[in-house]
This record gives sequence, C-alpha cells and structure tokens, in this order.
Amino acid sequence: MKLVYGVNDKPKFAQLIIYAIQQLLAIMTATLVVPVIINGACGTTMSSAAALFGAGIGTLVYIAFTQKKSPVFLGSSFAFIGSMMAAFAGGVSMSLGFLGLIIGAIFAGLVYVIIAIIVKFAGVNWINKLMPAVVIGPTVAIIGLSLAGNAISDMSKGSIPDVATSPLITILCGLITLLITVICSTYGKKTLKLIPFIIGILGGYAVSAIFTIIGFAADVDALKVLNVAPFLALVENGITLNTFLSVPDFTFMTAFKGFGELNGAYVSTIAVAYIPVAFVVFAEHIADHKNISSIIETDLLENPGLHRTLLGDGIGSIVGAFFGGCPNTTYGESVGCVAITRNASVATIITAAVLAILIAFISPFIAFVNSIPSCVMGGVCMALYGFIAVSGLKMVQQVNLNLNKNLFVVSVILIAGIGGLTLNFGQITITSIACALILGIITNIILSKAKDDEE
Repeated sequence: MKLVYGVNDKPKFAQLIIYAIQQLLAIMTATLVVPVIINGACGTTMSSAAALFGAGIGTLVYIAFTQKKSPVFLGSSFAFIGSMMAAFAGGVSMSLGFLGLIIGAIFAGLVYVIIAIIVKFAGVNWINKLMPAVVIGPTVAIIGLSLAGNAISDMSKGSIPDVATSPLITILCGLITLLITVICSTYGKKTLKLIPFIIGILGGYAVSAIFTIIGFAADVDALKVLNVAPFLALVENGITLNTFLSVPDFTFMTAFKGFGELNGAYVSTIAVAYIPVAFVVFAEHIADHKNISSIIETDLLENPGLHRTLLGDGIGSIVGAFFGGCPNTTYGESVGCVAITRNASVATIITAAVLAILIAFISPFIAFVNSIPSCVMGGVCMALYGFIAVSGLKMVQQVNLNLNKNLFVVSVILIAGIGGLTLNFGQITITSIACALILGIITNIILSKAKDDEE
C-alpha cells in the first residue's frame, strides 16, 4: 500500500491536529462505551472521560515501548468486560471493586510481560510457523467481519432513549455518513482524502440534526435521531466553570479506599477472571500487528519486535486502568483508519493520545461525542470494519488455495469466526476470533505434512 505519510513522517502542525482528531473519533465511541456497559450492568460509577484519559496514557506508553514504530492507538478492551464485571460481583463495596479493576489489569499486563520475556529469548520464528499467512490472513478478516453485525445494528438505532425513531431514517443517516466518507476518500483532494471520517461524521451529524429539529417541530418521534441530553446535562445546574472543564473521576481516586477490605479470596477471583482473557487477547494482539505490518510493509514482530509490542500493550493496559479502570488493547478501528487514509504517521498517533488526555477534561467535547447518533457511527464503521476484513483477505492472496490443506484451514477459520463460535468457562469467554484462530492453528498443524499436489 502506497502511504501518504509513512511511520516517521510528521505532517504540518495544523494538519497534524486534524488527523489526530480523526483518529480520536474513530476510536472514541468504543472507548467511551465500555464504562457505560459496566455501569449499566453493575450499577457502578465508572467515568467515560477517565477511560479516555487512560487510553491516551496507555497509547503513549505503547508508543514508547515500540520505539515510535507502530502507528496504532490503544483503547478500552471489550474482551475484558466480563472480567471487569467480576470485580464488582458478589456485593463487594464500590471502592473494592475499583481496586479490583487495577489489580486485574496488573494480572493481565503481567501475562504480556511474561510472554514478552519468553519471546525475547525464543524469538518470533515459532510465531510465524504457528501462524503463517494461511492462518493469520483469514483471522484478520474475521476481526472485521465479526464486527459487521455491530455496524449494521448501530445503523438502525436512534440515540434518544424511549423514542421510537424510524429505522428507515436512521439507516438513511448512516448511509449518508458512509457515502460522504467514501466520496471524500475516493474523489477528494489530498486533504479531504486524509480526513474522510471527520467529514463523514460531521455530515451525518448535520443530517440527523435536521431530522431531529423537524421531528420536534412536528412532534413526530420517528424523525427524532439526535440526543441532546448530554449537552443539557452540562447546563442543568447553570453555566459554571465545570460546564466547560472538569476533572474525570479517575479509578485510583476510589480504589485506594478499598485496601482495608482486600483479601486473598477476592484477589484469587480477580486473577481467575483476568489472566485467561489476557491469553485470548494475546492472539488478537498478534493478528492486529500482522495486519498493521502488512499496511506499513514492515514486520512489527521483527522490528521493533513482538516483545516490545507486548510490553507496550501490557504496561499500557496497567497504566490505563490505573486512571480509567479499563485494560487497553490495540484498536482495529485505528488500524482501519490508517489503512483508509494511508496516514501511518506515528506523530499523528502521539498527538491523538495527547488530545485524548486533554479532551478528557473538556466537558463539551465529551458531550458532543456522547451525542453522536449510533447510526452515524454505524455508517463510518461499515468502512472501518470493511477495510480490516479486506486487509486480511489481501494476506490470503499470498496463499495457494488450490491446495486442499490451505483451503480447509481458511474455511475453518472463516466459518468458526463468522458463525460466532465461542466457549464459556464460568465467567471466562473465549471470543469467536480467538476460537477461530486456535481452530485454524490446530487444523494447519494437522494438515501441514500433507503433500502439495494441487487437486
């Protein structure tokens, strides 16, 4: 892929800020929604702004460990949602639950540190043999395809609770967002090609706002798409300094109050909830880095090395959870943004991380992001997730599918992943991506001795 900006390139300052905001918009909704899910399920008070701050800090840690060679943003990991819920299970006090989030992130991070040490001394050749293109290509494709349902589901949703917005209207808003993004990326001049998501989101937001205004004026619920509640919440007690600036409720501010209640049984529960999931996310870590490697045409598992990417991811997760409670992981949305815009500048990622840290204190911006309709983000994600899937299919092009042994490996991975094969062991869930990858590795090992005669 011909990049507009390479890994070491640095755009001009004004452009850098715009490109960084685009990266933020690509990952921000997913990062902010993880605490919302935990709050809804456990009745907690996790802060979305703190999660964004933690993602920014975690990304900077990752960039430092990878020697500024890997252009990817870290965000709140969905894989650990069940683990995070376990921290608040059993009627534990609120402070102990927040302490559990930090302890859990430490356990997960230590898994990465241990694997990194092993990789440092054993090298990565065993990884390449265990996960050749015939395995990793369809797995990367599955990462995108497994999210397809989320994008389509979001496109059929409005954002106002208890209001029956017409799916036809929301899908129209989502498709307009998608078309604006695609047109900017394809027909736009250089600058527009580099910021198609910003233009697409703003265009979709404007269309949804027009429908919403008409809906309220005509008292037609079907046309009400845009939720202004996040803005109203800012001014419900009058306009003060807190309306514009506020300090997020960082995890450590509550967690350290729970030390007196900490006991071995609770720590064991957290360890069991987090450690196995870390091994699952390790598989996705490999797939993400193989994907971004194919985009920038540099094998990140060799340079700066898998041990460095693991350390960056693991330590970044620990630091991020200390502030935001959520373990972090490399985001497919970030990789998709790099692929579509062809902007692999690490300077853009660093700037996005710094902006995430600063924006966490700016209440109106957080309110704006929370007000972006699901259908608008669904339209953008159709492009993002699609590009992730296509990146994996490009890897499959290197594979001779005339050989039955390769055909079976790819088939098993695609069907297991698209079909949603998951395994549950108590509170531990092995995701469809991890199941597909593990099944693909096993199938490839079994068939690797087969003759190469084409059928």
